Amino acid sequence: MSEMAKALLVDDRRENLMALEAILQGLPVQSVAVESGEAALKQLLVDDFAVILLDAQMPDMDGFETASHIKRRERTRHVPIIFLTAADRDAQLALRGYAVGAVDYLTKPFDPWVLRAKVSVFVELWAKTRQLAAHSRAVREREAQWRALTETIDEAAALLRSADPDARDRAAELLEQARWGSTA
Repeated sequence: MSEMAKALLVDDRRENLMALEAILQGLPVQSVAVESGEAALKQLLVDDFAVILLDAQMPDMDGFETASHIKRRERTRHVPIIFLTAADRDAQLALRGYAVGAVDYLTKPFDPWVLRAKVSVFVELWAKTRQLAAHSRAVREREAQWRALTETIDEAAALLRSADPDARDRAAELLEQARWGSTA
């Protein structure tokens, strides 16, 4: 279960996407670049992402509208969004970004090392969440196996207490199955 984390990069300018891909180079994350909010929403239907880097200002569907669609979907509402914008340091835009569910809002030009560090944190959280989910599934499976084994042993014990010789044979079969880890 060593699936690589993915980062969704959304910007209407191809050169910005190429710059973001270069910044993330070497991190344990696969970049998926799209050029519109609509394309981002489509991509989110087929892939799971550790983080979304979203340009705030795009034609047609801007980053804010895209983010609100992302946060409305059950499958994607918990994916962290980092807004990136070339806009002047307008506090209202940043507040608008946080209002639609962004975890951060960076104004261009931003320090690429800061962006790498932020993405790294979300990639690590994504990986830990996946590990925790896998561990939880394994524990549930083990508990189910123990329940089945306990029921088999209880059934065998009840049969052994009975006076019926056929029941004792069945009990011996059940105990043998329990010993080898399979239930009939």
